[in-house]
Amino acid sequence: MSWVTLIIQVAAAYAEPLSDALMEQGALSVDIHDAAADTQDEQMLFDEPGELSGEIWRNAEVSALFNQGVNSDEIVRNAAHIAQLDRLPNYRVEHVEEQDWVRLTQSQFDPIQISPRLWIVPTWHQLPDPAAINLILDPGLAFGTGSHPTTQLCLLWMDRNLQSGCRVVDYGCGSGILAIAALKLGASQVIGIDIDSQAIKASKENALRNQCETTKYTFVTAQDAAGMDFQITQQADVVVANILANPLIILAPLLEQSVLHKGRIVLSGILEEQANEVKIAYQQWFDMDIAALKEGWVLLTGIKR
Repeated sequence: MSWVTLIIQVAAAYAEPLSDALMEQGALSVDIHDAAADTQDEQMLFDEPGELSGEIWRNAEVSALFNQGVNSDEIVRNAAHIAQLDRLPNYRVEHVEEQDWVRLTQSQFDPIQISPRLWIVPTWHQLPDPAAINLILDPGLAFGTGSHPTTQLCLLWMDRNLQSGCRVVDYGCGSGILAIAALKLGASQVIGIDIDSQAIKASKENALRNQCETTKYTFVTAQDAAGMDFQITQQADVVVANILANPLIILAPLLEQSVLHKGRIVLSGILEEQANEVKIAYQQWFDMDIAALKEGWVLLTGIKR
């Protein structure tokens, strides 16, 4: 079985109306993306939670997947009319052959070496170094496969600095990758917290897959955590939060309360230009420093006074 993809160039203001119109014309799926992606003209868009700008790429393309045999000219003409475009847009047709999508997806995720002794390995790969600390993790519904610079910054810091027997809180745990790494690096107790119940489910599954001792970890939603007495969160040696700058600023008083005196705060998900603002939010309690940089992302750490 094969399909066709119509790739239509359109002004930003018409991208979403045209997408809706293509769905009305029977599209199986529709995607809006930057026409200049992977070129020097690529436009980066960043939105913080609660601050959706509605901005879209200046040079947008709309890709719509259809069953083989459709009348492409008729679909584009009808969709342009429904979306009230002032002229018929330029478009091209690409053919999509049936593939082993599972194998294709898996081929995009190879083992990632974080340090000489720490690896992230998908389940379908053999361990590159069986003697290393291997985090067995597949791409899933929650953030944290180890491929993003912010996750790698946190993992490398933990590998170098986490003390055996310490207690750790992972706020915004996503897939549980940082919490699981903390356990494998010798933490005695770890709590993972996330606003997304799907992330909690993924974290629990990943912890079991990595054969973590069930008595040493707890994963809960932020809502449940707020209504429960987590003594560990008042006495954590290390609190790590790999989320985004605005939530980190808002959560500063809560995260501060979770760190033991002389304990460590580890913050990531921060763009380089946002680092100072986040640093200011925490420095009333912590001696803060920029610990590392990677591809425009910053890792901030601090020791509680």
